[in-house]
Parts: sequence; structure tokens; C-alpha cells
Amino acid sequence: MYFADSLTLDAPRRTSDGYLAVRARAARTGVYQYTGREVDPENQHGLRDQAIVNVLRDAETVFDKAAAHSFIGKPVTDGHPSVAVNASNWRDHARGTVMGALKDGEYLAFDLLLTDASAIAKIDGGNRQLSNGYAADLEFGDFKSADGTACQARQSKITGGNHVAFLKFGRAGSECAIKDGFAVCDALPSNILDTLKTEKPVKTMLIDGLTVDMSNADTAIATVQTLIAARDTATAQVTDLTGKVSTLTAEGQTKDAKITTLEQQVKDAKPTPAQLRDAGKALLLTAGRAKALGVTVTDAMDEGQIMAATVTAKMGDMSKEWTADQIAASFAVLTKDTKVDDQEVQPIGSPVVTLDAQTTLADAQRKASEARRNAWKTPATSAAA
Repeated sequence: MYFADSLTLDAPRRTSDGYLAVRARAARTGVYQYTGREVDPENQHGLRDQAIVNVLRDAETVFDKAAAHSFIGKPVTDGHPSVAVNASNWRDHARGTVMGALKDGEYLAFDLLLTDASAIAKIDGGNRQLSNGYAADLEFGDFKSADGTACQARQSKITGGNHVAFLKFGRAGSECAIKDGFAVCDALPSNILDTLKTEKPVKTMLIDGLTVDMSNADTAIATVQTLIAARDTATAQVTDLTGKVSTLTAEGQTKDAKITTLEQQVKDAKPTPAQLRDAGKALLLTAGRAKALGVTVTDAMDEGQIMAATVTAKMGDMSKEWTADQIAASFAVLTKDTKVDDQEVQPIGSPVVTLDAQTTLADAQRKASEARRNAWKTPATSAAA
């Protein structure tokens, strides 16, 4: 069965040719966690659908001499290839070579030589964890690690190393790290070893226009922390202002919409003469029907109040919780047979001019003066007559 475990690169050394030489803790004893599909893809042991399966690796398996030496000379790859690395595809996948293997406490350590510039750049950029690709025999059952962890399987034998991949995150975690020193091993040619040198430390670094003394750790840390705090503050201010602008924009749009709605409501609410006439007729008709049923109607009551008073008068407390629609329906039923005087507005005919007292007196005086002027036209009556 094929497995992939991990370790972490740290404190590399560079050769004069630009290669990267490192010592890495490659494997450890203890419990490793795999998915059920990794250890039991055919579900022969009922583990395929389990999210986590604990697999025990004891010292006898990890430090087996043949197993450890099976990695020597194998390629270092950029991530895990989708196929096993062999002579036919080595050129496509190899970015370096495993130069040696040895026991380092409870870990198995590898000496690695990275020879590809792009791979070295990725490692410098943070892809510092390693993952071993190898084949192993699994034994299924109930096992327990030294600390009592229950395991469903055990690696009984590592049958061959295939490659060591560098990547962002690996299975074994950051516990597996490269030591500060570089280990000499028989597989490492002496002419390569002689060219090893420690990288020169960076004295200063320009960060956001500010020169930071990197040789003084405390000063460098304080400066970087100050820059990070300033960046976070500026980011928070920009985020806050962006939020406020969005809020004000939304509020402005809401106000514009409300103004448009109110303008339309005002326009719709302005009654036409015909609507006023119809409303008056409806009010008179409703009042007439209510009065026909003996309900007192006042000038202060609108149509709804007249209906409510009528329904309450006839139905009592039963109508207390009724809605306006229910009251209107009940009023229509109660008054459907009522006879109401004609409530139509009648024409008043031609206008009648009413004279006040002063106008009547002036008219009488005018008529008397006119009579005196015309008196000579009437013959005088003789005394004898």
C-alpha cells in the first residue's frame, strides 16, 4: 500500500552552485492518521467510510535498516506526483535527491540535496514541509500505541521508498524539522560537501520605505509589529469609511424612493370633483339607511363610523372584534331592504333676488316721483261731478 508522510524543512545550507542541502526528520514512531479511503479503499475491513483511521508505526518498522536505505538515491519532488516516480518519468518530477538516511532519536532523518532553482524558490517561499512517498504492508486489527491510543491498523513493513515531496503542509506536522547542522553521510560526495557554506545574514531590510536593522532581533520585531499595527489601523479605517459610504448611499436611495412614493401618494390622494360628488352621495345614502333603522347619525361621523354604529346597534357586542370589511358586509345585509328618501342633489332653479329694506324704500320713492311726473296726463275731475 502506498503512503505519504511529512516533515518540515528548516535551517538549510547552500552550496556555491546555489543548491540547497538540508537535514530533515523524515518520519517518526507513533500514531499516524489517514482517511478510511486511503487505508481501506475496497472496504475489505469496513473502514473505507471512516473520516479518520489511526495507524500505528512502531520503532521496529520505522527504523528497519532496509526500509530506511530504500529512500537513498530517490528523488525529491514538488508535491506528490499522481504516479510513482521511475526511470521513465524521473526527468518530469525530480527536483533533488535523497542523499542519506539515519536514526535521529525517535525520528528517521534524511539528508536532501535540492538542485532545481524553482523548487528552491518555493521552499524559500514557505513550502517547507516534506512528505514521504513509499509502499508499506498494513496489518488490520486492534492495536495500541505507547501512550494508549487505540489504532485500527499497523504498518508491519515498509517495502520501499519512492520519493520525498516538499509541500505547504504534510501529515507528520512541524515536529519533523531540519537541524541546524548538516549531516555527513556516505552517499554525499566530498566535493559537494566541501562547497557547503552558511548563508550570509541580511543586515538590513527595506519595509514600507523604512530600513529595518535585521541583525538586532528585538528592534526588527518591534519595527515589524509597528508596521503591522499601522497597516491594521489603516485597513480598519478604510473598511469603516467604506461601510459608512455604503450606508449613506443606501440611505440616500431610500429617501429618494420615499419622496417619489409620497409624491405619488399625494397625487393619488387628491380627489377629482366627480370623486367628491360620488363620496358625498355614498355618505348620504349610508346615513339615510342608518337613520331608516333608527340609528342616530351626526355630522361628525364618516361612512365607516356610521356603518359601525348601525351594526353595533343591531348586533350588540358580537361585532366588537369585527374588521372593517366584516362590518361593511353586515351593514349591507342589515340595510338591504331599507327605503331611503332620494338623496340626490336637486337643482334649486332660477336665482331669487331678495331686496333688503333700503332697496325697497328707494324703489317706492322712485315709483312716487314717476307718478307725480305723469299726473298731468290724467284729466282733473270736476267738483260737480
